[in-house]
Amino acid sequence: MDEQARPQAEGSPALPGCYRHPERETGIGCARCGRPICPDCMTNASVGFQCPDCVRGGHQQTRAATTRFGGRPAADGALVTKILIGINLLVFVLTQYVRPEWKLTLSLFSWPEGLYEGFWHPAMGVAAGPQEWYRLLSAVFVHNGELHIAMNMVSLWVLGPQLEAVLGRLRYLGLYLVAGLAGNAFAYLLTDGSTYSAGASGAIFGLLGATAVLFKVTRTPLGPVLALLAFNLVITFSMSNIDWRAHLGGLIAGTAIGAGMMYAPRANRNLLQGLTVAAVLGAAVLLVVLENVRLG
Repeated sequence: MDEQARPQAEGSPALPGCYRHPERETGIGCARCGRPICPDCMTNASVGFQCPDCVRGGHQQTRAATTRFGGRPAADGALVTKILIGINLLVFVLTQYVRPEWKLTLSLFSWPEGLYEGFWHPAMGVAAGPQEWYRLLSAVFVHNGELHIAMNMVSLWVLGPQLEAVLGRLRYLGLYLVAGLAGNAFAYLLTDGSTYSAGASGAIFGLLGATAVLFKVTRTPLGPVLALLAFNLVITFSMSNIDWRAHLGGLIAGTAIGAGMMYAPRANRNLLQGLTVAAVLGAAVLLVVLENVRLG
């Protein structure tokens, strides 16, 4: 006789029905909640079986994997770096060969109101007001010549992937953009309202500052990054056509952001990291506002 057709022995207790399929008797209960579960509802656990609801609840309670400083790990740890290099190269081709007139439109350009060769001219560029402040960021992607962009993109490829891997994509992108913008704001402040500047160097110096913080936090010997920083500073201050102000401003901003991201305690890490980036960005905007007020 088939096993399922065998009548229940007289006096033996009936088995409970599965909590999801009451018509199915079962002698197995969930190892977590104890509810009866049939073979279709069983999920192997380290001890016994679990029901679908407990499995789902356990997954919801499991923390998502993060990098050391709170970012989400990714299969391609250099994706943002590759995209930034691609954007820089695209803008370079456009402004250098296709539409050269765009270079002045996108660069950090400012000319305060005043007399020039006996004629009164209005304020132009950043000095003209907030409608021109986009230059503080767009100038990060503009370069003057093949050597200029080649040096910056090689530096970005050397420094970027390591920071992107430990910070995560969003934090790394914030570091790069805000450091570059802050460097340009610092340059605008120190050039008495009249300036022309372009390039990713401020952002690159920001990555250098953040890398120094990373080496400090991870107790990696600082010699290599300090030597690289010293080499870049020597070049910065020894060549007349390099905007040392943007480099120095980016270095300060990148170091500050890196410290805020990497020293933030785990309990309030996301909040403190966000506040750090917002504070540096706010300080950069404040510099521009104060300089415009002074010039106006």
